Amino acid sequence: MRVVGLLVLSLLAWISPMYAEVTMENVEYGGWANCVRLSNGTMELIATTDVGPRIIRCGFVGGENLFLESTDQLGKTGGEDWRIYGGHRLWHAPEMKPRTYAPDNEPVKLGWDGERLILTQPREEWTAVQKEIEVRMAEDRDGARVLHRITNKNLWPIRLSPWAITVFRGGGFAVLPRAVYGKHGENLLPTQNLSLWPYTNMADPRFTWGDRFIRVRTDAESKDPQKIGILNTRGWGAYVLGNEAFLKQIEYEKGAPYPDLNSSTEVYTQGMMLELETLGPLTEVEPGQSVEWIEHWTLLKGDIAEDDSSIESFFAPHLLTKEATPK
Repeated sequence: MRVVGLLVLSLLAWISPMYAEVTMENVEYGGWANCVRLSNGTMELIATTDVGPRIIRCGFVGGENLFLESTDQLGKTGGEDWRIYGGHRLWHAPEMKPRTYAPDNEPVKLGWDGERLILTQPREEWTAVQKEIEVRMAEDRDGARVLHRITNKNLWPIRLSPWAITVFRGGGFAVLPRAVYGKHGENLLPTQNLSLWPYTNMADPRFTWGDRFIRVRTDAESKDPQKIGILNTRGWGAYVLGNEAFLKQIEYEKGAPYPDLNSSTEVYTQGMMLELETLGPLTEVEPGQSVEWIEHWTLLKGDIAEDDSSIESFFAPHLLTKEATPK
């Protein structure tokens, strides 16, 4: 099995003391009768097993859900139409219809060993792959390690990229870090790409092209979709909503091929929703083999001004690698 997404430099120090017992209970949520709730006392995640794999809620206990809930679809199951539902999901790239939009409307298998919550989808009828999401929640910080696994159930190899998509409710802005600055005359080659879609409008006011960060805002009045992608050498992105922030971190694999003109992190927004997406390297997956992709989530509180210096000082203490913030 090829495993991608291991934050080698500082992961062991980050995870070794943290995966003690957390609370897991069966709950009803959003019209689905069979959901599970993980909590460390201050942060909670809720996943439904009636469809998926999906994590439908993420927030502080007693607080608002940072994830979008598609209210007209909550509680629905079955059928051949793909539904966004909201929350966090696992896809595989490059995006293509109908393959990418295989519906995840059937029940998933639940596993729990006291540390790991594992949500396993049946073999997808359209694609013959099996998707799985494995969650470990931290006890001593408001965060989680989320592993995404895609297994090839075909009789032949397939080439894909694991694609982890988190859908946030509107009212906030996403943050993407730019690459490290260098000096003209000494640094002669480009260090970061920017991928644009046919509908991307770089003049759209939802974009801010800062010197250290790119910011993408939601806007209820802006119905036209916008999307960008970057090769994220810094390995992190975030969504800020009021005085709360969701930070996700990944490993950048230097030299690996990524989909979408070499993009490992993407942002899509339309109206009052925003998707913060990460993608693993394109991988040839043999029959019966799997590819894995890991995100590290951290939930934060604090006053976060929408300028580069404030963003840098707010997120820097929580990054897993020393060079994860532009200088």
